[in-house]
Amino acid sequence: MAVEQRGIELVSQQERYGRPRDLLFLWSGTTLGIFTLVYGTVVVSLGLSFPQAVAAIVIGNLLSFPLVGLTSLQGPAVGTSTMAVSRAAYGPKGARALGFFGWLNMVGFEAGGMVLITFAALALLDKAGVHDQGIGLKVAVILVAALIQLVLPLVGHAAVMKAQKYFTWVFVAMFAIMAVLIGPKVEITASGGADFATFTGAVALVMSCGGLSWAPLGSDYSRYLPQNASRKAVFGYAALGGFVPYVLLMTLGAAVATVVKDAGDPISGLPGALPGWFTVPYLLLAMVTLFAVNTTDLYSSGLNLQAAGINVKRWVAVVADLVICVAVTYVAVMSDSFNTMLNTFLGLLIIWLAPWAGVYLSDWLRRRGSYDGPALFDESPASPYWGHGGIRWSGMAAQIIGMIAAGLCINSVAFVGWISQAMGGADFSIFAGAIVAGITYLALELVLKRPPALQAAPDAA
Repeated sequence: MAVEQRGIELVSQQERYGRPRDLLFLWSGTTLGIFTLVYGTVVVSLGLSFPQAVAAIVIGNLLSFPLVGLTSLQGPAVGTSTMAVSRAAYGPKGARALGFFGWLNMVGFEAGGMVLITFAALALLDKAGVHDQGIGLKVAVILVAALIQLVLPLVGHAAVMKAQKYFTWVFVAMFAIMAVLIGPKVEITASGGADFATFTGAVALVMSCGGLSWAPLGSDYSRYLPQNASRKAVFGYAALGGFVPYVLLMTLGAAVATVVKDAGDPISGLPGALPGWFTVPYLLLAMVTLFAVNTTDLYSSGLNLQAAGINVKRWVAVVADLVICVAVTYVAVMSDSFNTMLNTFLGLLIIWLAPWAGVYLSDWLRRRGSYDGPALFDESPASPYWGHGGIRWSGMAAQIIGMIAAGLCINSVAFVGWISQAMGGADFSIFAGAIVAGITYLALELVLKRPPALQAAPDAA
């Protein structure tokens, strides 16, 4: 298969293909992974009872995965990536900062996946009798994993969509077996549990590791769909493709946490709930699912790097991104502090993601979903999205104010905001960040009285 050359530039009508239901398999194949299982164990580790954990999982995913559906709508309509569409709200130069944050978002998840792939590979080698695992072996495993990881995102969109469709069925079968094996051991009880403040923190964690973190990738995978694709189908398949696997797997992870009290590590912890004969299949499953998730992340990461203003071809961005990911993975593997790093990362994501979601959706509502595709790439004062010096300060100001609001209301491993402290540790950072940023953006646009730009078909891609 040939390497896809297209980056964030517009996809013409002649190059469009696929059906909205393809998004169901894309997002199911991406989210049916060991990482999703781990998130469920992390929720229980906060001190929630199993019923509380299930409630937090359902509420958090119900609130967040519609965002993936909404950000997928612009793909068929405009023909470019989500972060490129963000230029409408932030300006072509202002959106570069958000593209950079989006790139960091992907690198963090990729590195987390590579760390777990490395741990799983080392565990398999230990099963095979390779017990002497020094720095050299670990470096070799990381490099081999990186080379394997490179293939699908480098080849491009069509290969990713096809592979995730097949991954979905394999993952469903394997996780169904896990559920049957673990089910009889689960301790489902309503005793104990956490207070309201801790529960809000769990909901925030579910949202940040779920639909909120996937939202910036929505149009990256829907942009090849025909422009006349059903909007309801695009929204529904994209949202459900992530929502259903997340609810089921996170619930399974929460169930595992009632059996294995130290289940945060999916390699040394989670297998404790499984019979010995299933350990090797489980480790292989862990590696394949992590490769699948990283494939989606790496593909979009290259697009985000372009959206950040780095003028390189998509495949170059993918390779460069993976090199950085390998370096981060090496540090994480050697530091032996994966869980702490993961929790800190998920908490800090909210600070920029929630305001971005608020601005993005407010801009979409204000324009009634209509964007001028070619104008999004026009970096001149003639562009309706130019603003002042290439920055639309209504969007940037709303983003900054929203980030401040989110920071004041967050309760994370890294720090606790003043408002959260005053509310006994309750975490309303996502709602504060999104709502404050969205309202601020609409208010500033109203004051400036800027007419929304009209949509233009992406025929000249």
